[in-house]
Amino acid sequence: MPGSLEERYIRLGVISGRNIQVPSGRMPAGIYISIDVDSRRRWKSAISVLSSKESAAWGDTVTLSSRASPALSVEIRASYEADRMLGSGEVIGKLQMSWDELLDHGDESFDISFPLVCDVHPSLTLKAAVVYACDNLDGALSDSLLDCDIARDTDAGHAQFAEYVTSENVSHLNAAVEHFQLVLDQCPVSHPDRAAALTNFAWARLIGYARDDLQDIDTTTSLFREALALRPQPHPDHPLSLYNLTETLVWRHNKKRTAADIREAAQLYHELLPLCPEDTYLRSIAAGADGVDYVINECDNLPKDASDEGICLRRVVLELCPLGHQLRPSALDKLSSILRSRFTQRGNIDDLDEGIQFRREAVSLCPEGHAGRDSYLNNLAYSLKARFKHQGKPNDLDEAISLHEEALCLCPVGHKSRDLSLGNLGGALVTRFNQRGDIDDITRAVSLYREALTLRPPGHPSRDLTLNNLALALKTRYSELDVSEDLNEAIDLCRESLRLKRLDHPGRYTTLYNLSAALCSRFTHSQQNEDVEEAINLCQEALEFLPSLHPDRCRIHSWLKEAYLSRYHLQHNPVDLSLAVENCRLASRHPTYGFPERIIHAYNWTVEAEEYGHESALEAYSTFFELLDAHLATRSSVTSRREAAAAFHYARSLPADAASCAIRCDDLRHAVELVELGRGQQWSLASRLRTPVEDLESANPKLAHNYLELSKRVSNAAQSSATIADRAVVDRAATEYRRITRQWEAAVAEIRNLRAFSRFLLPPLYEDLQVAARHGPVIILIASEYSRSAIIVPTSGEPHHVPFPSITLTDLKNFKDRFARAIRNASVMGPKQPRNDLMVLLRTVWDEIMLPVVNVLQQRLKLKSHSRIWLCPTAAFTSIPLHAAHPFRTNPDRSKEPCLEDLYICSYTPTLSALVRSRQLMKKRVAPSFVTIGQGQPGTGKGKALLAVDSELELVHKLVPAMANCTTISRDAATRAGALQALQQNTWVHLAC
Repeated sequence: MPGSLEERYIRLGVISGRNIQVPSGRMPAGIYISIDVDSRRRWKSAISVLSSKESAAWGDTVTLSSRASPALSVEIRASYEADRMLGSGEVIGKLQMSWDELLDHGDESFDISFPLVCDVHPSLTLKAAVVYACDNLDGALSDSLLDCDIARDTDAGHAQFAEYVTSENVSHLNAAVEHFQLVLDQCPVSHPDRAAALTNFAWARLIGYARDDLQDIDTTTSLFREALALRPQPHPDHPLSLYNLTETLVWRHNKKRTAADIREAAQLYHELLPLCPEDTYLRSIAAGADGVDYVINECDNLPKDASDEGICLRRVVLELCPLGHQLRPSALDKLSSILRSRFTQRGNIDDLDEGIQFRREAVSLCPEGHAGRDSYLNNLAYSLKARFKHQGKPNDLDEAISLHEEALCLCPVGHKSRDLSLGNLGGALVTRFNQRGDIDDITRAVSLYREALTLRPPGHPSRDLTLNNLALALKTRYSELDVSEDLNEAIDLCRESLRLKRLDHPGRYTTLYNLSAALCSRFTHSQQNEDVEEAINLCQEALEFLPSLHPDRCRIHSWLKEAYLSRYHLQHNPVDLSLAVENCRLASRHPTYGFPERIIHAYNWTVEAEEYGHESALEAYSTFFELLDAHLATRSSVTSRREAAAAFHYARSLPADAASCAIRCDDLRHAVELVELGRGQQWSLASRLRTPVEDLESANPKLAHNYLELSKRVSNAAQSSATIADRAVVDRAATEYRRITRQWEAAVAEIRNLRAFSRFLLPPLYEDLQVAARHGPVIILIASEYSRSAIIVPTSGEPHHVPFPSITLTDLKNFKDRFARAIRNASVMGPKQPRNDLMVLLRTVWDEIMLPVVNVLQQRLKLKSHSRIWLCPTAAFTSIPLHAAHPFRTNPDRSKEPCLEDLYICSYTPTLSALVRSRQLMKKRVAPSFVTIGQGQPGTGKGKALLAVDSELELVHKLVPAMANCTTISRDAATRAGALQALQQNTWVHLAC
């Protein structure tokens, strides 16, 4: 080579490194290159973060003099501090090569290989070139720390520790610990290198503990905690300090099995991972099987904890499993599981809804062919069934059954989970049978449970559960088919299940009350006192097992009620009746059980209180209406509220029955309140969002504005949810609706704190309802199986009761049919033909119903002729043309007896509140608007045309005052859509159709 190297300089480019592994196995903050410049000085590259591929990149250059050093001396070193280094770190590899060898590669980059470390050869990619002038050194020269005691002791400690890891000779560990202890002793609390000294000392102790060469892990953990506290975010070494603390917590958990350690490790990983850039070595280890995945699996092995802290941990675990993570489905499912457990404890439906959303995602992440799909399908179905029991939405039950069916298809004969899928589907079918009464459902459920029982022979850990479930299905089928063999087998199966359960078994109470229910059923036929006595004792034992807020206490109270009633039938002891009623009360008012079941219990309470003449009847009715109101308020649209109310179709007579009960208790004011509450329930929920707030705006404009804005948001959320088809989106919309509703309820509560608004939006009291009678009395006609009567609400004073003793409920139902027939016949008769049938009916209505009312109006209220009255019919009275009541008689002086229309001007109102609201709205309108809607053409095959519609509309149009803007919609324009639009835009309407 031409020229003399003694007169030249070599510019060395340090490009990158590969296969870089730290001999001690410790996580480095970074990797750097150290090169001898001369006998006194060393050059250091920048510290490069080690990549997940165990490589590093620098791109640094250094100019070296061949005269200052006889050969290239290069080291790869691990730094354990990204910020200020303590010492020189740990040596990964050393290499010397001659200048001639270095320059043999010309202008091309080349690799140099270092001795083996952990079975691989680290290597560097370099580039060398001769230059003829010495620039300033790039990179950095080592500072004075190289010569200080703490640096020398630190480097000695690193060397001894690496030797210990490779040789497993504990003397090297002791030496390393001694060196690191010396350094720590020289780094007091205020020393800038204390965190590094703490970490080095703690790490050596940790590995010694992991290899059973040291015992004190608690002190080691404290050292790492102190180091972390000295490196808060955004300190460059904060992520590595987090990682070090997680490692010691994991090791302590491995040895001591302390749940708190693994929970804290999960929290630390949750903080650490976002601080670890992708493709770094730290992230690859922290996010790998021995890092966060191990912590997740250990968290999964912890006992189920439905406390707020336990749920917080599961949320952390879920965030440690982002989309694409193999453990995300499991994390979703486990979080859902403990949310459902908290729902069971506290009854907050938001927990159940959120859990369902998580389980939907878990199913979506396990497509067909996924090994765990059947399990996730079953779990989602299980949650949906729980929500059905709480809210009674039929779509939830149908979807649950569909999911269980799919799961069973994925578990053919021989599949390890077939028994579980059989039982799950069987349980859902029993639930659907109880709702819809399809005998095929209960028959199939029994068959599925029998197959499941064969797959769980004696000795199987879950045999007791299947025995209990089969017993429940058989008892349910007995209730429908009355086959005594089913009941006797159910009792035997319950007893066998109970024998298999320990006294502290968490599911023991279910078998106790199932056996109790079966014994009660047998008692009704056998009349054997020992059956009912045992049934009562079993229920009481089950209650003692459960905490006060456990939802299933509701069902146990229900069965206790049945047991006490059964014994009352036999022994006629009034104490048993009182105990039965008390358990009705407890079942209905249990705060954590779903509204549908509690509403049923309240309904049964009303029936039994009426049947036995118990004094609690009025309380039972009030409880029913309160629960129904709360249940309907959870529904986010008028349509869904109507569907929810329809589920209790058998209770349609309760408003009238409740009013009748209050009348029989001589509480007419409460009778008015009850009939109003029951009849206006579904629609008052919608109308209360539109309640006028003029008075509130005057008293507190800010509260009024907040209330109106929230009412609008609730209403909009309700309307938007009604158009959603996707079940997952429906669930999220329901959760959002409840969130906004809670804000609305908080605003209403704040308004009620104002003295003048203490009853804002509460069910109206009699005094509030009496406002409806300001312009004339309101006559409420009540038809109940217990009594038929009217209540007259006067303009002022107490209400008046008008009994109809000679009319039965059957009479009223017959009136409905007879009126329909008479009107139908009259429509085809000539104009001069007498309507005898219709006249007879209207005379009966006058004599039996309206004449007694008129007598009170005239004699007790002294109501003048041609005054205004409002009729408010309920139940069967709504089908009778009360305003047309007519005596059709002639007085001795040949004058005709006056009919109702001769005496008073009659109008109808569906409820008193509707009349009050209508008048309030009328105050806001500038001018009335009137629309007449007529349609004389029937639908295809639906009867004959109405010939007088057009003439009727013309007559009405002439009678409308000129001040009212009157429009007419008829013929082709009189469609459903056109009529609906007209109803929304006008104050008054006349229908002829």
